[in-house]
Amino acid sequence: MSKNIPTFKDFLSRFPSIELPITLGEETHHVFSKENDPIPAQIIDTFILPIEDEEEDAMTEYVACFKLPMPEGFHGIVYWKAGLLNYQYKLVCFDTKGNKTGEKVIAGTTYHGDEVTHSVAVIKEDLQIYIVSGQSQIAIEEGNASNSTANLFQISTNGKVVEL
Repeated sequence: MSKNIPTFKDFLSRFPSIELPITLGEETHHVFSKENDPIPAQIIDTFILPIEDEEEDAMTEYVACFKLPMPEGFHGIVYWKAGLLNYQYKLVCFDTKGNKTGEKVIAGTTYHGDEVTHSVAVIKEDLQIYIVSGQSQIAIEEGNASNSTANLFQISTNGKVVEL
């Protein structure tokens, strides 16, 4: 990494390649935070903050998870973002020049008042992503199966994340 401005290659190098399938659950980020080096602040500022939808606060942290085996001409990475009452695994796809082509929050935990939403994702070898989400009340330990949803997404050959 150069002293001043990190390159897109520097950014991608923070994300190790993995073999699929992989399941992303509530505690999976602990494995990545132990095995992967922290993302330097310069790389976060240059590549992650510009694609985030909301302002970062001083407590937000990012963990590099992995790089996906993508179609020719595209890169896909997954990182974990821990914000205030909002923990999410975010998939972002780029072209070879570093332009974002697609993104999707694929798993995580969010808190809204007294309701908690948990989402788990499975990414298959063919880059299909199964996402199962469920809601529960904080005061009640068990979720209600009727409050669960399942969705199927695919990373397309043009680097977009599309619902099937």
